[in-house]
Amino acid sequence: MAGGLVLTGCGQPAVQAPEAVPDKAASQSSTEKPMITPANWPLQQPPIARSQAIEDKIKALLAQMSPEQKVGQIIQADIASVTPKQVRDYYLGSVLNGGNSAPGRDNRAGAAAWLELADAFWQASTDTSDGRPYIPVMWGTDAVHGHSNVKGATIFPHNIGLGAMREPELMREIGRVTAVEMQVTGLDWTFAPTIAVVRDDRWGRTYESYGEDPQLVASYAPHILQGIQGVPGSADFLKGQHMLATVKHFLGDGGTIDGKDQGDNQHSEAELRDLHGAPYYTAIAAGARVVMASYNSWFGEKMHGYRPMLNDVLVERMGFDGFVVGDWNGHGQVKGCTPTDCANSLNGGLDMFMAPDSWEKLYQNTLAQVKDGRISAERLDEAVSRVLRIKAEMGLFEQVKPSERPLAGRYELLGSSEHRALARQAARKSLVLLKNNQQLLPLKAGSKVLVAGDAADHIGKQSGGWTLSWQGSGNKNTDFPNGESIYAGIKQAVEMGGGKVELSENGRFTDKPDVAVVVFGEEPYAEFVGDRSHLAFDDGRALQTLTELKALGIPTVSVFISGRPLWVNPELNQSDAFVAAFLPGSEGGAVADLLVRSPEGEIRHDFQGKLSFSWPAKATGELLNYGDQNYQPLFAYGYGLSYSDKTEVAKLSEESGISADQVLNFSRYLHAGKAVNPWQLQLLDKGEVTVVTEPLQKSADGAIEVAATDRLQQEDSVLLTFHKDAAVVLNHAQGVSLDLSRQANGDMTLELEYQVVAMTQAPDAAAKVRVGMNCGDNCKSSLDFTSYFSSMSGKGWQSLKIPLRCFSQANTTFDLTKISQPLVLEATAGFKLQLAKVRLAENEGQGQCGN
Repeated sequence: MAGGLVLTGCGQPAVQAPEAVPDKAASQSSTEKPMITPANWPLQQPPIARSQAIEDKIKALLAQMSPEQKVGQIIQADIASVTPKQVRDYYLGSVLNGGNSAPGRDNRAGAAAWLELADAFWQASTDTSDGRPYIPVMWGTDAVHGHSNVKGATIFPHNIGLGAMREPELMREIGRVTAVEMQVTGLDWTFAPTIAVVRDDRWGRTYESYGEDPQLVASYAPHILQGIQGVPGSADFLKGQHMLATVKHFLGDGGTIDGKDQGDNQHSEAELRDLHGAPYYTAIAAGARVVMASYNSWFGEKMHGYRPMLNDVLVERMGFDGFVVGDWNGHGQVKGCTPTDCANSLNGGLDMFMAPDSWEKLYQNTLAQVKDGRISAERLDEAVSRVLRIKAEMGLFEQVKPSERPLAGRYELLGSSEHRALARQAARKSLVLLKNNQQLLPLKAGSKVLVAGDAADHIGKQSGGWTLSWQGSGNKNTDFPNGESIYAGIKQAVEMGGGKVELSENGRFTDKPDVAVVVFGEEPYAEFVGDRSHLAFDDGRALQTLTELKALGIPTVSVFISGRPLWVNPELNQSDAFVAAFLPGSEGGAVADLLVRSPEGEIRHDFQGKLSFSWPAKATGELLNYGDQNYQPLFAYGYGLSYSDKTEVAKLSEESGISADQVLNFSRYLHAGKAVNPWQLQLLDKGEVTVVTEPLQKSADGAIEVAATDRLQQEDSVLLTFHKDAAVVLNHAQGVSLDLSRQANGDMTLELEYQVVAMTQAPDAAAKVRVGMNCGDNCKSSLDFTSYFSSMSGKGWQSLKIPLRCFSQANTTFDLTKISQPLVLEATAGFKLQLAKVRLAENEGQGQCGN
């Protein structure tokens, strides 16, 4: 069968490249809801034989455990919402730190704080003074490109870049180094690797995938997995320098409609198997012991409770013999469930709930369901047995507390020279040369080089999301004591050859250079916050810089930092050479290794990176993958120049295929609690402006506090707390103004999705809330919504739609053609507003102009 799996000797799957994958219309046109037929999936035997000694231990433990203790083992709580004492009191089997959870709620806490907290949880879980069985807790984290939550750790390229290397064997050492650095801080378990096969690059998690071809992803999965865990059957499997890994997300997360995170996959069963299932066969054969269920659904069936996939396929056909863990409150999306009540998920095949902040009520409800029979004793024992089996294989029952283990506290291993050298090698091999007209690269080391662009001296931007914080935002170079920016690497390489380097973010220079290197790209993001409606790069600053430099006759080299291929034809046209740098991580010097010759004039390293995702010819975002019918990318899957190539890239069409409004984000300003690039969320306090870059931040004088918080998903809204009179503003990062006159004529509205958490007032003052827009200096319009918001206090989530015409009606001099700040929210002390979205929307008769 095309693109299918062929079983070879010993039940090991060999993955064939897809001959052709039906296009979106064909694969998602079914009108009847399909069913999974397990017999259609290849049968693979479990690769790891069970140990009789471990099975005897599990049996003995189950006989000693109460229902309360069993339920505790299958619940995982976030460290921001649980204490060591609660881990003991509720017998919890696992804790995790979410992307923005860290010791002391400090995302940049030192490594020692992590180890200290690991000890506290371990000691609480192993306190058997009341006669309970000895069952240690284990701590999981998203170490998705190195131990990336911890300051000072080695940050490897994200998976999209590692896929471009085409060196799966190198992944073993990357996995081992990650496991070593994690154990320095006392952790046991990583929620990696992601082995999704991405079919729509608009998905916000595209960079977490190795590529769009299932054969490539399937070839990588065993190597990274065994790098982290070791080889099954060896003495150090899950021990020594190795630890527990997780393959995720099962199944079909990379194939949702329009690339929507947590959305619906409507590929046929054959495509689900051959595209998305292929890497799981190789991963399980290589020893995968944990699989994370996916948020997505398949024709409306949420994977977190879909037994035909979690049990009938994963366990009975793929041969998986570990345990299935959920994603962040993912069980709450199953039909008939909430984050605190979900028997359907456990009965559907989930073995461990990831219940970060919902764990306590979930524990109580699950225990009640066990006692009244909605969850059978057999199913509970099965789930607990699976968790205990892996803990036993890890040697946790014989292990000492985290700080007394061999690698613990060896902080010199975090970002060690050996580990950084490996990360630099990986970053170097991940870079893809798209254009090198007139053989501009490599540069002479003795050149005068201008380094420009906002990403040139920005380690946080070159590292992307899942770096120190969930979204990777707010990071400064000082947060990477063992890292190097791209500018710093170029400076060192050029000056070693006697050349000169000037850094100028906007490209203005004091001494005309021989060549300019412009480093730019996407702002960091993670998960659904990174979802896009199109693939056009929508930050015009670099294009302006490139255009100005070209006009002065200066050769230009672009280094494009991104988590996916994007339509950048204008930037490509203004570049003599163009390098795709897929979030290379903390070792920016890797770029200089390729771009700059040695002082002796030799090529130090050649490009070897090949695209693991097809590069779009248009920005529309329709499915475009290797093997598709009518496959016409700008640069094909596998494309990548080397210095021996003489390819000249001709001038490209600059017709993006989408409207200018879409490109410039005319209609979306705040999404999932985050400002949409190029917009910024700003706090105004006594004339001082504070740009919000952190999940928890205060204005200059403390008048207003902003905190990322949960609505439906993790940190998908922002809580604004006014301690004094102040304002919150959405402002364009480049000072660009919008012409919204056409939208106003169409009766469009400014829509806020919000809930009023509190609205109080000081005894000597009246509460006030105003919503406005600014159109430049001394040009604004503000509407009084005090009574409106007061009436909505405590009523939950609401949508406020303000017709754009209201702002013009309130101020006849207001100019809708020059909107510089599409939202100005002013309030007095005591106002607390949780805000999820700010955007332009249709009126639909709901608009109102204030009190």
